[in-house]
Amino acid sequence: MDRREFVKLGMGVAMAGRMGERAWAGDKHAEIPRRTLGHTGEQVSMVGLGGYHIGMQKDENESIRIIRSALDRGITFLDNCWDYNDGQSEIRMGKALHDGYRQKAFLMTKIDGRDEKTAARQIDESLKRLQTDHVDLMQFHECIRLSDPDHIFGEHGAGRAVEAARRAGKLRYIGFTGHKNPAVHLKMLRTAAEHGFKFASVQMPLNMMDAHFESFTRQVLPVAQKENIGILGMKPMGDPFILKSKTVSPIECLHYAMNLPTSVVITGCDSMKILDQAVQAAVSFRPLREEQVAAILEKTRPAASKGEFELYKTSHHFDGTYQHPEWLGPGSPRETYPNA
Repeated sequence: MDRREFVKLGMGVAMAGRMGERAWAGDKHAEIPRRTLGHTGEQVSMVGLGGYHIGMQKDENESIRIIRSALDRGITFLDNCWDYNDGQSEIRMGKALHDGYRQKAFLMTKIDGRDEKTAARQIDESLKRLQTDHVDLMQFHECIRLSDPDHIFGEHGAGRAVEAARRAGKLRYIGFTGHKNPAVHLKMLRTAAEHGFKFASVQMPLNMMDAHFESFTRQVLPVAQKENIGILGMKPMGDPFILKSKTVSPIECLHYAMNLPTSVVITGCDSMKILDQAVQAAVSFRPLREEQVAAILEKTRPAASKGEFELYKTSHHFDGTYQHPEWLGPGSPRETYPNA
């Protein structure tokens, strides 16, 4: 990124924050402000509870405590996935959603299956674990291959299973996720349009280091905005490798992602202390000034230039379906985008 592009990006991010200030003011009666999930019109908390980290506690009661506390404090958006912690993340979330908590949640989970049969099985397994008859949002997980869109939208692809599940009332909205390269996201959006389909949401890494390297912020975010697709930001701290660069603080990471035109910033909370941090970031957020954004981008630029702290882009560290291709179903490819 040359200097002119760098300054332009900083101005764009700051402008997005200022333009969204009134829209992002949120429900004054809730601790966590709400934002609109794209063209769905759904109002969701500006910070979401990551699903992977709430399946890691030794005592499942601690997981349940974190989930219920998040909901009690106004975090409505719950993230999860069929493959997280061998299903424990969904199982524990299902237990937490008893006693009226399901009604407080905008519940999202994801599936890995690329063929119709595998996807249908995973959808039903997720619903059983989550102890609910439907989720609010179902997403195609880990779209990290240029061939993924062709498999999902193919004749016997996962898209057929998800559409059938929606007609059956098992889910309300459909989205997709990925962390490898913007080219895959752009192909997913193009392929969907070719099939007359529009996603409700797109989930991607959005952080200050992404702005400098293989950038979803620069390439995918404008397209999603133009199409009014709900933008789910993930890996605001690089899970947690951006913090290891010692260039920014956790709150700076969360505020930077919140300053983008995100519907939700999803962050992992493996303890009550980290949940407190996420809540505090949401409550204290104010749109960043242009010079604040420029300063953050400037101090992270040297560390970010080669993707050293974005291992989800440059390695297979976060590629669950690369390590477990069987999760994709029979006949699905193992390769990922070449920059890994």
